[in-house]
Amino acid sequence: MKFKLDWFLIGMGVAVALAWLFPAPGAAGGWTHPELLTKAGIALIFFLHGLALSFAALKAGTLRWPLHLVVQLCTFVLFPLIGVGLMAALDGRVSQELQWGVFYLCALPSTVSSSVALTAAARGNVPGALFNATLSSVLGVFLTPLWMAWAMRTSGTTMPLGPVILDLVYWLILPLVVGQLCRPWLGEWAKRNKAGINRADRGTILLLVYTSFCDSFQERIWAGHGWGLLVAVTLGSAALFAVVMLASGGVARALGFSREDRIAAMFCGSKKSMASGVPMAKLLFGAHAGLGVILLPIMIYHPLQLLLCGWLAGRWAREAPPSA
Repeated sequence: MKFKLDWFLIGMGVAVALAWLFPAPGAAGGWTHPELLTKAGIALIFFLHGLALSFAALKAGTLRWPLHLVVQLCTFVLFPLIGVGLMAALDGRVSQELQWGVFYLCALPSTVSSSVALTAAARGNVPGALFNATLSSVLGVFLTPLWMAWAMRTSGTTMPLGPVILDLVYWLILPLVVGQLCRPWLGEWAKRNKAGINRADRGTILLLVYTSFCDSFQERIWAGHGWGLLVAVTLGSAALFAVVMLASGGVARALGFSREDRIAAMFCGSKKSMASGVPMAKLLFGAHAGLGVILLPIMIYHPLQLLLCGWLAGRWAREAPPSA
């Protein structure tokens, strides 16, 4: 499977560039009213997710509980524990916002669409990948803010956890449920217009990326940060990805997983969702001036994981037995 640079990855760079050139419209108090635009965009994203998600397709993967356990432990235990070590190592060496960003990356749920697509391309367990990616997205609404509240408390900052989780349920889970309830009437339309829904979903995320960086540039948070920061975060992201891929693969082999389950475990357990990460960050951190810095690790990890997983999917597909 060849990695193809799509318009969304290019769009991330364009969104950041526009925030640098024209920060005022998307910053707090700007004429785009980002405080309203953000929540409307988040609700739209998760409504579309609910509309496109067929829970009937999950049934085939529900019984593989050892696979589910490995994936969810990698996502919400192994990753955050590595994040704890990284925060300790970075303490005093980088800004507080970047420390939070590194840990936020580690605390995020797994992706849905790309995990399933890559598992299918590598001839792995697609129903298992779909079940785990979906479960991870739902668990992330509760576990990600819990981990972030702990991490921020250790650095002397408190997060009002109850209102934050209520906000996440209101703007993430509720639109997801409404989208799912609308499937009897709009499900066939969603299936026919999958490409258009995908573009609307990604376009909304790019809008949130733009507003996330506007306050950072307006408050000159990036002053003093050069290319060295991008290189360091990129190398750190690659190392993080490699550690979790090797760990999840090693555990899957030790437990005697089939080839198909091992592929699903490695792809779902090593990936982090920017589709959930950007909207969730807008709700968790609000109009924090350093939000752009907080989002930097996931924005670098996202294309990196697609590049590396795409290469691995192609390699594993070629090595698959004819019956796979």
